[in-house]
Amino acid sequence: MHDLIIRGGTIVDGSGGTPFVGDVAIDGDRIVQVGEVSGSARREIDATGRIVTPGWVDIHTHYDGQATWDEVLAPSSWHGVTTAIMGNCGVGFAPVRPDAHNFLIELMEGVEDIPGSALHEGIDWKWESFPEYLDALEAKPRAIDVGTHVPHAPVRAYVLGDRCNTDYQPNAAEIAEMARLVREGVEAGALGFSTSRTLLHKDLKGVHMPGTFAGSDEMLALGLSMKGLRHGVFEMVSDHLGDDDEWMWVKGFAEQTGLPVTLVATSAQAYEGDKMYNIAEESRAQGMDIRPQIAGRPTGILHGLTSNFHVFLASPTWKEKLADLSVDEKLAAMKTPEIRAALLSEDSPLIKAAVGEGVAGDLAVAFGGSLLWRIFPLGERPDYEPDRSGSVAGLAEAAGVSPLAMMYDLLLRDGGRELFYQPLGGYQTYNFDFFRKNMQHPNVLFGLSDGGAHCGVIADAGMPTFILSYWARDRVKGDQFPLEFLVRKLTSDTARAYGLNDRGQLKPGLLADVNVIDFDKLRLFRPESIQDLPAGGRRLVQRAEGYRYTVKSGQVTFEDGRHTGALPGGLVRGGREAVILPMAAE
Repeated sequence: MHDLIIRGGTIVDGSGGTPFVGDVAIDGDRIVQVGEVSGSARREIDATGRIVTPGWVDIHTHYDGQATWDEVLAPSSWHGVTTAIMGNCGVGFAPVRPDAHNFLIELMEGVEDIPGSALHEGIDWKWESFPEYLDALEAKPRAIDVGTHVPHAPVRAYVLGDRCNTDYQPNAAEIAEMARLVREGVEAGALGFSTSRTLLHKDLKGVHMPGTFAGSDEMLALGLSMKGLRHGVFEMVSDHLGDDDEWMWVKGFAEQTGLPVTLVATSAQAYEGDKMYNIAEESRAQGMDIRPQIAGRPTGILHGLTSNFHVFLASPTWKEKLADLSVDEKLAAMKTPEIRAALLSEDSPLIKAAVGEGVAGDLAVAFGGSLLWRIFPLGERPDYEPDRSGSVAGLAEAAGVSPLAMMYDLLLRDGGRELFYQPLGGYQTYNFDFFRKNMQHPNVLFGLSDGGAHCGVIADAGMPTFILSYWARDRVKGDQFPLEFLVRKLTSDTARAYGLNDRGQLKPGLLADVNVIDFDKLRLFRPESIQDLPAGGRRLVQRAEGYRYTVKSGQVTFEDGRHTGALPGGLVRGGREAVILPMAAE
């Protein structure tokens, strides 16, 4: 008798092969049979009319703090993710000296918009070294598995102290000590090393994070610390992808170690033309395991009264009279003629951007011109690929009112719960053709959900749900993708990129990480604001429907979106997975 049989579903097994109707038998934490399964089980799930997939392997999250206190790791777990990789972008909480806790919290709050009060209350700091941090993660059961990188910023802070984010250039001994810490962490089970080289990443004081301006000698030395190991991904966020100097040492690392690199582009130029595609193609042609990451849609800022951002935020009346009110109180005040007249008449840098006067500095980078032509109300059923006419300015033009007045009125919609999507890159043509071209490249990885991060302005942790429902079913502006292609990219491709060869497909001998999905009903709701973090911290989350069951290591963890209480997940340590499967055909 088997422990669990999932019967009669359409199996999309993660290999990229043609879906087929069949059963999946599970004993303990492993899949033991796929196809036609006879006999009985202690529990059976009828998957007739549903699709059955591996659990999603999400390679770009920021649960570094949350994983130490939260068993469920929502919202990623709500969206069929059974393995989440964190420690991205060079930020994290180990190694750490006892007097540097606050520095790392302020860095995480500034870079990833995770409330510092929640991190202060939630993290118990039972570690100093990176191996001790891994032990702390391993000691806590949870609904999904987590794995992590060794992040550059804590390593730099541990070795250089207060000089870590200044223009001080470390000497050879200091670089060697940083390299030793990276290798120590990866040998202990970290999945790799991560760093950030983007001007967008700053701490709460506006100081660029440690490592942003590190020299090529430091970057290559830290990467080469993993040389000779069986595992170790080099993850880098950068404004400079394709620049000769950076490209040379990135290729040097890949050639000297044979280990994989995954790149996250942050410059606007990377989301125009073919730069990202060309990097992927050059890497593939030269046999290098260098893989750009891309999301299934542009990363987007969410504006709204329940968000931390909207165009009236810097207006004098807002700051003086509304900023400290509850959402309901803000809504009531904004309905008065006096407040409306004041906010629509006042000036601020955000207002100038909204009406197209242009601004300088970081706002210009973020907004790229007239803001309200690039902001779209989401509604109850979010549309992430809208036409220009669906923007706030487009709606205003059709209604014969000013764009600012339209934005004001829309902010009040649905009791102040309306949110507005502002794509930050790759949406100049008001379609996703750029994303489709890059998503289909064999060297490009699906990533950038940022689960656990950007709590006040972004809610992209449901990216796997969006990718599956939109790109395989709902897209009408252009070509879709086959379901089996998307499932492979969300499972076996991401798992293999990190050497997690024990998961990512529905094959005998692999971990029983499974989603049973009502594909016809799969959808995302409008993001909402909840206060469930430690110290009452607030975050934006996005819920879904259509996930009938999620199974992690053979145990049903979610039924119709509700956690069952099962906690079979733990820590994934790199280099420990022995099952090797043949690569899927491209």
